[in-house]
Amino acid sequence: MSETFKNYIDGQWVEARTAKTFENRNPADHHDLIGVFPVSGAEEVLQAVQAAKNAFARWRLVPAPKRGEILYRVGDLLRKHKEEIAQGMTREMGKILKETRGDVQEGIDTAFYVSGEGRRLFGQTTPSELPDKFAMSVRAPIGVCALITPWNFPMAIPTWKMFPALLCGNTVVFKPAEDTPHTAVKLVEILTEAGVPPGVVNLIHGRGEEAGAALVRHPDVQLVSFTGSAAVGREIASVCGQNLKRVSLELGGKNAQIVMEDADLSLALEGVLWGAFGTTGQRCTATSRLILHRDIKQRLTELLVARTEKIKIGDGLDESTEMGPLINQAAREKVHRYVQIGKAEGARLLIGGAILDEGKWANGYFYRPTIFDQVTPSMRIAQEEIFGPVLSIIEVKSFEQAIDVLNSTAYGLSSSIYTRDVGRAFRAMRDIEAGITYVNGPTIGAEVHLPFGGVKDTGNGHREAGTTVYDIFSEWKSIYVDYSGKLQKAQIDNAE
Repeated sequence: MSETFKNYIDGQWVEARTAKTFENRNPADHHDLIGVFPVSGAEEVLQAVQAAKNAFARWRLVPAPKRGEILYRVGDLLRKHKEEIAQGMTREMGKILKETRGDVQEGIDTAFYVSGEGRRLFGQTTPSELPDKFAMSVRAPIGVCALITPWNFPMAIPTWKMFPALLCGNTVVFKPAEDTPHTAVKLVEILTEAGVPPGVVNLIHGRGEEAGAALVRHPDVQLVSFTGSAAVGREIASVCGQNLKRVSLELGGKNAQIVMEDADLSLALEGVLWGAFGTTGQRCTATSRLILHRDIKQRLTELLVARTEKIKIGDGLDESTEMGPLINQAAREKVHRYVQIGKAEGARLLIGGAILDEGKWANGYFYRPTIFDQVTPSMRIAQEEIFGPVLSIIEVKSFEQAIDVLNSTAYGLSSSIYTRDVGRAFRAMRDIEAGITYVNGPTIGAEVHLPFGGVKDTGNGHREAGTTVYDIFSEWKSIYVDYSGKLQKAQIDNAE
C-alpha cells in the first residue's frame, strides 16, 4: 500500500481541498510507487500565503543570530539523515547514490554556511556630509517568498533559496517539482524538527501551471525565486514585472568545455565524461558541447568514445552504477527527438542515440550516452538545451575561434577550458560570456560560498549561493540619525 502525503501549512500537515492527486514513481522502475501527492490549486495557495504572511510579523523580529542557530540545527539533522535522504532521492529521481549524497551534502554545507551569516548580515556605516549626523545602511526582510524549484537537485537548490530567505527574516511558500515531492517532505520535516516556527515554511504540492501560477500571481507574495526553463522563466518575469514584484531566475544552459592542443588529455577526458553524463546530463551546468582543437580532436574523440562505451547504466541504488535513468518518459522522448534532429542536420552519430528498454532497463527511462561529431555551431543540437546525455563535438583551429564558438549560444551559465598556457587561461576567464568558468575542471561542481548563476538567457542577473544571494532576499534600508538638535538641509547647495 503506497503512502499518501499532504501539504504543510501553518505548522500542520493538511489535505488539499481538491480530490485530485498525482503519483510519484521511481524512474528506474516505474512499477515502484513512492507515494501519492495532492494536486493543489488556488485555495491551498491562499491558505499557505496567508499563513506565511501572518508568521512574517513574528519571524522578522527574531534576531538574525537566533535564526542562524535554527539553520545550524537543520544542518546537523541533514547530516544525521544524509544516507536515508540520499537513498530516497535516488529512488525518487534516479541519479546515482554518489550524486544524491552530494546533493544532500550541498544542503548541509549551505545550512552551516548560511547559519554563520546570522552574525554577519553586514550593512555599512559611512561618514555623513553634515556635522553631528550619523549614516548607515542595513538589510531588511522582504516578506513572503515563493520558491519554485526543479527536480534535478531536490535538496541542494531548495536549500540554496530557502536558507538565505529564512535567515534574512522572510517567510516561505515552497512549491517543489512534481517529480521530487518526497525529498521536499523530508526537508520540511527536518526544518520543523529543528525549530522553525509554524507558518514560516509552508509546502504546497502540485503542478506548475496550477499551484505555481497561483503563487506567482498572489498579491501578498513579495518575491518569486524560480529555477527551471527559460520559457517558463520569461512567463514568470512578465507576471512579476506587471506587479512590480521581485523575481530571481536561474534558467538554462548550453555549456561548453574547450580542450586546447596543449591540454592534459587524460584530465580533459575525465572532465567531459563527468560533465556530460553525470546526472544523466540533467544539470543546467552539464557539458553539452565539447570544443576541440583540431590537433588533438581525433585522439581525444577516440578515447572518449572508448570510455563512454564502458559506462555502466542502471539503477542508481546499485553502487556500481555510473549513470541512472532520465527523469520520466517525456524527458526520454525529448532526448530521442533531439538525436533525430542531430542526424537530420548532418551530424555524425559516434555512439548511443538509442532508448534502452529491454532486460534490466525495461521498466525505467534509460537512454544510451550519446556523442555526435562533425557538429557545427549553428546546429540546433549545438544551440538548444537538450537536458540529457547528448554531447556535441565541435572542431576549431585556434583559441580565438574556440572562445567565439563557446560564446555563440543564447545561454551563459557555465564554461570550461583545459590548457597548460596560463595566458590562455586568463584570457578565457576574461572573454568567456558565462557566470562560471572552470580552468582544467569540468563545467559542473559549484561550491556554496561562491555566486551561482549566469548571463544572457540563463537568468535575470541575480546570483544564488555565496554572499550575493542576500541581495535577492533582503531590502537595503538607509538610515540617518541627526543629533545636531537643529534642521540641517541635505541635497541643497550648502557650500559657503
